[in-house]
Amino acid sequence: PAVMAVLAVLAGLLAAALGAAGEPCPEPTIVPSYYTTSDAVISSESVFVVEISLACKNGAQVSWSLEHRSAHSGTYEVKFFDEESYSALRKAQRNNEDISRIRPLFTVNVDHRGAWNGPWVSTEVVAAAIGLVVYYLAFSTKSSIQA
Repeated sequence: PAVMAVLAVLAGLLAAALGAAGEPCPEPTIVPSYYTTSDAVISSESVFVVEISLACKNGAQVSWSLEHRSAHSGTYEVKFFDEESYSALRKAQRNNEDISRIRPLFTVNVDHRGAWNGPWVSTEVVAAAIGLVVYYLAFSTKSSIQA
């Protein structure tokens, strides 16, 4: 569900970019590149940035973000539509029709490895545990010497 909403937004962005030129882009040659968040410790959401270069129109860029718990690792299939097919997609979604019959202009697969949430045990807990062990050993050694 969340991925479908993302696809609809991305499709609208590309439809607007291609529609502004007023010309269709038959059999586009695309070169995709993408970035996904890999460290959950320093960010609150997993960010997906997809940059594409089209032979017919260069520089279209799309991005989205999801909360880390919603951004599961795996491959996200991002479908791009031209203005006509995007309109058909939106109509099919409104009417709860099968959207798989609507062919995208092209598809980019984004591989998200997942975001690292940091160590299982924080360094403060490890330091406190080591301190307690050292204190126990020192106290027991002192007690055995004095006895």
